Amino acid sequence: MATSGKSDGAPAGDPEFSSGHPARPSTASAHSSGHSHGLEGPATATGRHRKRLIWVLAITLGVFVVQVVGALISNSLALLADSLHMLTDATGIFIALVASVLATLPATSKRTFGLMRVEVLAALANGIILGVIAVFIFIEAIKRFGTEVEVQSTPMLIAAVIGAVANLVSLLILQSAQKESLNVRGAYLEVLGDLLGSVAVIIAGVIILFTGWMIVDQLASILIAVLIAPRAYSLLRDVVRVLLEASPKGFDMEATREHIRSVPGVVDAHDLHAWTITSGVNAFSAHVIVDESTWSSRTFHEILDELHACLSEHFDTEHCTIQLEPIRHARHEQQLHD
Repeated sequence: MATSGKSDGAPAGDPEFSSGHPARPSTASAHSSGHSHGLEGPATATGRHRKRLIWVLAITLGVFVVQVVGALISNSLALLADSLHMLTDATGIFIALVASVLATLPATSKRTFGLMRVEVLAALANGIILGVIAVFIFIEAIKRFGTEVEVQSTPMLIAAVIGAVANLVSLLILQSAQKESLNVRGAYLEVLGDLLGSVAVIIAGVIILFTGWMIVDQLASILIAVLIAPRAYSLLRDVVRVLLEASPKGFDMEATREHIRSVPGVVDAHDLHAWTITSGVNAFSAHVIVDESTWSSRTFHEILDELHACLSEHFDTEHCTIQLEPIRHARHEQQLHD
């Protein structure tokens, strides 16, 4: 017999793990014994923190305007670079917000997970934009070398300080949410880069104010480009991991197999797959072989309840599809699957 999802007649309450099963994690919250697909609550991690992103978007756009005005008045490439980075951040956050709304749309027969993966595509766009900005800033800074450029340090410093304070506020807003969502993490990293960029502009402005060394402006611009590049790489690396459907970060497939085997009556498991649908929504599927005596004496509902509770509490994976197979059927399955 094979089954997945919620089965009618499943026992109510939170089932205890069988003797010999690894203990429930101390931080685990209570889970229903119904076979959750992990898609009934807030759809995505980004969606849960949408208000934070809206606040940061408003702050970022405000600072962008201030820094553009400051860059035009001061003729500072470093401040212009920081303002362009701010604009990229605002664009990325806006894309993330739109994606988080689209991700809440219901699934259809053609899109069985809805548009959840749009969030990942938004993070991909964000990473690409960051990389393009880094290259643009670097090229413009190189072009300025050997030319006489007069930079007004006072408006440069004022705009940079305003940017630094605003970025610090935005970081505090995103701090607790950035570990849950690729898009929130992308916004957090961008704001962090903006803060470091603003600090670089402040330092450059102070040096120009007291020494008159205009070349420092170009050097600060290059530093901003260097700060952006690794963050773009980090975000793109995580996005590619999701798009290639690699196992979620920290997911131990062998440990999962051992947990499944510890359930009474389970002989083995094969065709184990784990992947991330979008930030905060992990998925898992497996074929689980059950011995003949257990198949007769213990209902498959009980086995599924324990497997789902285990995967949810030990491996933070609630969207699970488990196919139970008696040994006689498993022999046939093994001819079809490695």
